[in-house]
Amino acid sequence: MISVGMVSDWDDIRPRGSSISASLAIIALCILVSIAMAIDPWAVRGYLSLNPALVESRPWTLVTHIFVHADIGHLFWNMLALLFFGTELERRVGERNFLLVFFASGIFGGIIEMLVATGYMMGASGAIMGVMGALAIIAPEIRVIIFPIPIPLGIPLAIALIAFLDLYYQISLRGADGIGHMAHLAGLLAGLFFGQSFGRRRRYY
Repeated sequence: MISVGMVSDWDDIRPRGSSISASLAIIALCILVSIAMAIDPWAVRGYLSLNPALVESRPWTLVTHIFVHADIGHLFWNMLALLFFGTELERRVGERNFLLVFFASGIFGGIIEMLVATGYMMGASGAIMGVMGALAIIAPEIRVIIFPIPIPLGIPLAIALIAFLDLYYQISLRGADGIGHMAHLAGLLAGLFFGQSFGRRRRYY
């Protein structure tokens, strides 16, 4: 599993009075869904996860699958990344634009993953990759650590490395590892698109 963390402190360039409430609300909701998953996994998986065979009758799962995670490790690493990168993007572009990037990237990632996957899909990884992609455009100076690599990397290089690994594993394993590599890549592309549309270093407040 590849995990990332932000190591730079950008408090001096954040808009005053900026909010991170949407990011924290998403984290809280993901935790609540995981608690429900532990209580009744079949109900949560059936009604909230994304399944290509059922999506026409359950279109809401294009959104709700983002909040469902397979296990505690899946939840922990995604929420840690969202705490780092989601709050940073929300501070920079505002709540509305953050939510646009997050959900559009997650939905687009789910749609593209359905082209190659047949089983249940879940997780916020595609949405988080979109958030990272947007940050790579508007704040390329941010440095991150990709565990277990101990050297801080610029976020553009970090996401390029992650994208390369996703593409490699998608081609070589063809989904056998149970990871939504295409969702990651599609979410990243969506985030890069939004980052370009925001404009580098432009502030929304």
